[in-house]
Amino acid sequence: MPQNPKPSLSDPVQFLKGVGPKRAELLHRLGLQTAEDCVQFLPFRYEDRRHICKIAELHRGETATFSGVVTDAGLLRMGRRRRLFEVVVEDGTGQVRAKWFKFREQYMGEKYTAGQSLLLTGKLVENRYLGAGLEVVHPDVEFLENEAELKNVSGKIIPVYSSTEGLNQKSLRQIMQNVVEHYLPLVEEFIPPNVMASQKLIPRRDALEQTHCPPAGQRLTELGKCRSPGQTRLIFEEFFLLQMGLSLKRRHEKTREKGLALKTRGPLIQKLMRQLPFELTGAQKKVLTRIMQDLEQDRPMNRLLHGDVGSGKTLVALITLLTAIDNGLQGALMAPTELLAEQHYLNLKPYCEALNVGLDLSISALPPADKEAIRQRVESGETQLVVGTHSLIQKDVRFAKLGLAVIDEQHRFGVLQREALGKKGTSPHVLVMTATPIPRSLAMTLYGDMDVCQLDELPPGRRPIATKKFYENRRDEAYRIIDREIQKGRQAYVVCPLIEESEKVDLHTVTDVHEDLKRRYPGWNTALLHGRLKKEERQRIMMQFKDGAIQVLVATTVIEVGIDVPNATLMLIEHAERFGLAQLHQLRGRVGRGQYDSLCLLVAHHPISPEAKARLDAMVKSQDGFYIAEQDLNIRGPGDLMGTRQSGLPLLRVANLVRDAEYIEPARKEALKIVEADPGLVLPENQPLKLALENALGGRLQLASIL
Repeated sequence: MPQNPKPSLSDPVQFLKGVGPKRAELLHRLGLQTAEDCVQFLPFRYEDRRHICKIAELHRGETATFSGVVTDAGLLRMGRRRRLFEVVVEDGTGQVRAKWFKFREQYMGEKYTAGQSLLLTGKLVENRYLGAGLEVVHPDVEFLENEAELKNVSGKIIPVYSSTEGLNQKSLRQIMQNVVEHYLPLVEEFIPPNVMASQKLIPRRDALEQTHCPPAGQRLTELGKCRSPGQTRLIFEEFFLLQMGLSLKRRHEKTREKGLALKTRGPLIQKLMRQLPFELTGAQKKVLTRIMQDLEQDRPMNRLLHGDVGSGKTLVALITLLTAIDNGLQGALMAPTELLAEQHYLNLKPYCEALNVGLDLSISALPPADKEAIRQRVESGETQLVVGTHSLIQKDVRFAKLGLAVIDEQHRFGVLQREALGKKGTSPHVLVMTATPIPRSLAMTLYGDMDVCQLDELPPGRRPIATKKFYENRRDEAYRIIDREIQKGRQAYVVCPLIEESEKVDLHTVTDVHEDLKRRYPGWNTALLHGRLKKEERQRIMMQFKDGAIQVLVATTVIEVGIDVPNATLMLIEHAERFGLAQLHQLRGRVGRGQYDSLCLLVAHHPISPEAKARLDAMVKSQDGFYIAEQDLNIRGPGDLMGTRQSGLPLLRVANLVRDAEYIEPARKEALKIVEADPGLVLPENQPLKLALENALGGRLQLASIL
C-alpha cells in the first residue's frame, strides 16, 4: 500500500493500526476482513470499571471488578479425577482465590506467575472448601504490565468483544479504539431524515461511537439490555434494512412477469365438496377464500399458510391444487422427506381416484424404470398432480404446464430450492405450508415477502392431549399407562431419536426399545418403523397400523408429520430432552385425532440441561402451538430458528428477534412508506439508502434485479 493512503472503509484489516499479518489471521477467524467489518463488530457486553473495588470492600454474592497481584498459583487435585487451577490474588487489603475447572495446564502455568498484576471481574462466593474467605470461579481476567497501568483501564465502561484464542481483550479493544478513531468519520448516514425524526434516532456515526465507547454517564443496565440510544438506533437500522429488502422483493414479485389468472370453484372442486363427509371449518373457508382471490389475479400467488398440527392444511392444499387442474394445468406438492411425500400421496390417492385425477409419486427410492415412466408422464401432462421431495426440482424433471406448487414444511428448504421449483412453470402460483406455528415477530422477518394466513381453528371432535413428564427411573410407570390404553383397544406410538447405537452417546435406540417392549409385553402386536426400511415395507407397516393390526408402533421421528390414525391415543417419546420444542409438539400432534382422550408421555434422561428442562415444562404446560412457538423462540433464541441461516436473510448483528420484537413493526411501516412512494429508490434523498441496501442485502434478496 502507498505511504499514508487516504483511509477507506474497505481497507483490509492487515493494514489497520496495531494489526499486521499475524493478527489479521486472528481477525479473519472472527469474520473481520475490512475496516468496515471492524466498525460493525460490536461489543457483546460491558464491564463497569468506573469503580475498581479493594478486596476488603468485596461482598459475597456480588459481581465486582477488583485488582491485585498473584502471590501463589498452581494445580490442585480434588479426589482421584477432579482437578482445578487456583490463583491467589492480594492487594494489601485482603486476598481472593480465583479458580478454574476447565483449563490448559501449560497455558495457566505460564500466564499466572507470582508478581503478575491482574484485573479480575466475576461473582464472589464463599470459599466452599475452606468455609471462609472469598473466591471467584472462571473470572474475566485482564493482565496488567504493572499496577500503574490500572489507571488506563479504570474510570470508564469497558467494552467486551467476542474473541478468539491468541487475541486477548486488551489487544482487541486497542484495535477497535484505533478503528473508531480513524474510520468512524467515514461512516455515512442512510436512514432518511423523516424516519430519523419520527423514530427519534440518533445519527449512525454517534450510535457506533457510543456502542464501542460508552460515555461515562451511560447507565450499565441500559447497555446490558441493549436499550442505550446507540444500541436502539442500530437495532432499528438492521430491522429497517431487512424490511426494506422484503418490501422491495414483495413489490417486485407482484409486478413482475404476469401469472396465470385461474377460474375458481370449477367442476373438480364442486364434485369434491359433494363427496366430503364433513363440513369445512370456518378457518378453512376463510383461508380458501383468500387463496381463491389470489389465484384469480394475473400475478403469481406467493402465500404462506400456517396452522397447528391437525388443523386441516392437507385438504386446503388439495382444493388449491384441484383449482389448477380444473384450469388445465398441473399441480406439484413437495415435501421435505420421502416418508412425508408418501403420506401425502396415500392421503390424496382416494380423492384423486374418485375424481379421476392423474396422480404420481416421484421420489428417489423408486426403481429407475418407474422414475423414467413418471418423468415422461409429468412431461407429457398425463400426470396432473405429482407429489415428491426435492427430486421435483432436479433439472431432468420437466412439466407440461406447471400452474401451482404447494411446498410443505417450507422452513426445511432453502430459498433457492423454492425458487428452483417455481422455475418449472411460467410463474406458477406458490402456496407454502408449515405446521410449525410462527411467532409474529419471526413471521414478519422470515416471510415478510409473502402473504400470510393462518388456520387457527381445529376440526370439531379433536380431543385435548394431556402431557406428562417422566424420568427414566419411572419408565415402567409410563409403560403401564400404555398397557392400559392397549387394553381399551387403543393404539400407541413409541418414538426414539436414533436408529442404531452411537459410540459417543448412551441412548436407548429404536431397536433396543422395540426388543425390550416385545420381551416385557409379549401380548402386544408391535412393529418397528424407521427411514432405512424400503418404501414398500414402510407403507405396509403404516397401513397395518392404520387398520389396527399393529397396536404399538416403535419408530424414529419419521412419524413426526403426516400419519393420521384416529385410534392412536398415546405418544411416548424416549429421550425427550434431545428433541427440539417444535419437534416435540409435532410428534404430540400425531395423537388426539379421534374421539378419545389422548396422552403424550415424555421420558427424559439425566443429565438434562436447563434449556431441555424448559422445553419439557413448556410441553406439559400447554398444547397451544403459538405458545409453544413463542417459548421455542425464548429458549433457543433467534439465531438458527426455523432454518434462518438458509432463509436468504442476513444474520442480525445487534438486533434480537425475541428481545427487540417491538422494533420490527415500526421498521416495517417506515419501509412500506418509502417503497410505496419510491419503489425504484430513484429520488436523490434515497440514494444513500439504496447503496446501504445493496451492500447489506444485495446478494441475499437478489436486489440487483429489483433496484
